[in-house]
Amino acid sequence: MLCGVYVPLITPFDATGAVSRPALQALAHEVLQAGAAGIVALGTTAEPSSLTAAEHRTVVDVLAEVCRDRGAQLLVGANTPDALRALSAHPEVTAALTLVPPFVRPGEAGVLAYLAALATASPVPLVVYHVPYRTGQPLSVDALLRLADLPGVAGLKHAAGGVDADTVALLASRPPGFAVLGGDDPVIAPLLALGAQGGILASAHLATARFVELVEAWHGGAADRARTVGHRLAALSRALFAAPNPTVIKAVLHAQGRIPTATVRLPLLPAAPDTVRAALLRLEAG
Repeated sequence: MLCGVYVPLITPFDATGAVSRPALQALAHEVLQAGAAGIVALGTTAEPSSLTAAEHRTVVDVLAEVCRDRGAQLLVGANTPDALRALSAHPEVTAALTLVPPFVRPGEAGVLAYLAALATASPVPLVVYHVPYRTGQPLSVDALLRLADLPGVAGLKHAAGGVDADTVALLASRPPGFAVLGGDDPVIAPLLALGAQGGILASAHLATARFVELVEAWHGGAADRARTVGHRLAALSRALFAAPNPTVIKAVLHAQGRIPTATVRLPLLPAAPDTVRAALLRLEAG
């Protein structure tokens, strides 16, 4: 079962605007060395809609090589039958991160039928990305539990915008072997306290080892330690998400010298300097 911290890697760009393969490779090695269980290629943090098909292939090729070398798990964002079938070229891929269909709002029955069809077409299990405040498609606890019963669905990236009664009910009723991974960084600590197996956390580009410590503390029953670490990391996540993701994260990584530029592609704009300074100060404060 999927468990632990998964980092949805940004796509670093060099001074010419091209994907920086060396920086992407280095980032992957750094977060895995710090204890992350795996990485995510082509998640929303990677700006996939602004990448060309060739750049998509470059990102997956680089990260598959790193995960093969380190024996780490690799999830890849894939939302269509063709994109899923293409994953068969990479035996390193553990699962596909597949979005609940956005904008269309087909209803719960339509979502379940759609994801069941994708799971049938996919060479790897699906981790369904449930983020209703972006997709416009809410799912009830009953629908999420029916989703967990679908063959080929291994887990859920749960990003409902907070910790509500439905989230509590979902984690109380989670079937064995079905992973619930938190996807709202500032509230990952309470999700872990309620029984989440880990998180797909953009904030874990920074302070990766602290996020790993947080997961291990909750799983190990060290509640007092987990609360202390969780409060600090929640403040860091709020600072990193003070502007559209991944603009602040890229700026902080660039300030640390870990990527060659802080460049993002339209429709994103660079984070404001004061937002970046605030995030750097929060990171330094621990």
